[in-house]
Amino acid sequence: MKDLIGYIARALVDHPEQVSVSEIEGNQTSVLELKVAKEDLGKVIGKQGRTARAMRTILSAASAKVKKRSVLEIIE
Repeated sequence: MKDLIGYIARALVDHPEQVSVSEIEGNQTSVLELKVAKEDLGKVIGKQGRTARAMRTILSAASAKVKKRSVLEIIE
């Protein structure tokens, strides 16, 4: 899941070298924290949060396949 979110975020931003994804794993749920450069934050979130919502939808579909729950948090 971590690689998936990192791949999508690197494709969206101008500074892909500053993209970092960290994973905090629990028994049932894992939290993915996405950090990007400050000027790329708007590109990752998108207009009215559409891009972020799409990334969360892809993440939930991929994590449902492995019977786990994943949450994406975009850190400023």
